[in-house]
Amino acid sequence: MPRNNKTSLIQKIASQACVTFQNCPTSAIGDNKSFLERQAELVTLLSDIRAADLRIAPPKKVSISSSQSSAVPPVTYMHICETDVFSMGVFLLKSGASIPLHDHPGMNGMLKVLYGKFNIRCYDKLDKSAGAESDTERQFDPPLLPFQGDDVRRAVLRSSGQFSHQSGPCILTPLKDNLHEIDAVDGPAAFLDILAPPYDPDNGRDCHYYKVLQTAGKKSEQSGEDETWLLEIPQPEDFWCGGEPYPGPEVSV
Repeated sequence: MPRNNKTSLIQKIASQACVTFQNCPTSAIGDNKSFLERQAELVTLLSDIRAADLRIAPPKKVSISSSQSSAVPPVTYMHICETDVFSMGVFLLKSGASIPLHDHPGMNGMLKVLYGKFNIRCYDKLDKSAGAESDTERQFDPPLLPFQGDDVRRAVLRSSGQFSHQSGPCILTPLKDNLHEIDAVDGPAAFLDILAPPYDPDNGRDCHYYKVLQTAGKKSEQSGEDETWLLEIPQPEDFWCGGEPYPGPEVSV
């Protein structure tokens, strides 16, 4: 059952997100003690959030025809609030749906599963290192098209795991775990999403999509983890996101 506190938990989360990400550093976060303390408070609040607190629940199974199914978005989004500092909402994925591998340029983020299960894989882009094989010199199978050479990026798979409502929040920063792909498994699933600052193409924060080409077969000098290669691609045709109203407590920021 939802809590009966005078101030809703989602309002507390929004207020703390505003405090946490106001004048947030874009680099060297690990050395910023005050930011890490504010972030820890936000993580504590997020760890307690439940689907019932937002008055949402897993959808009941409804039989639909194949023609209807093709018209139903695989992912929908419930907008809760947005400021210049952060945005917050809920992503709801149909069973078997995925949010393709994508980035968050210069952004921090937190993701907390509300119901269902997700497989989440996070990547880091790598800087070009001296003497490293260039993106265009490497041979891929199948070969890249001539115009794709500039769209290849070296990266490492930073983490991979399954998350449920019992899991703690997933955290991304401008430099770590900034690219991720999210798959709903074993049924529909939903997560609360905070991004700081929000996407804004006019300020260099557009969303870019990628696909994994192949592993590079060597360890990264920067992280010691296995390198891989990513190709920037247009938004996949089988992925789109619809909208639906947010039914939970009102949030003011």
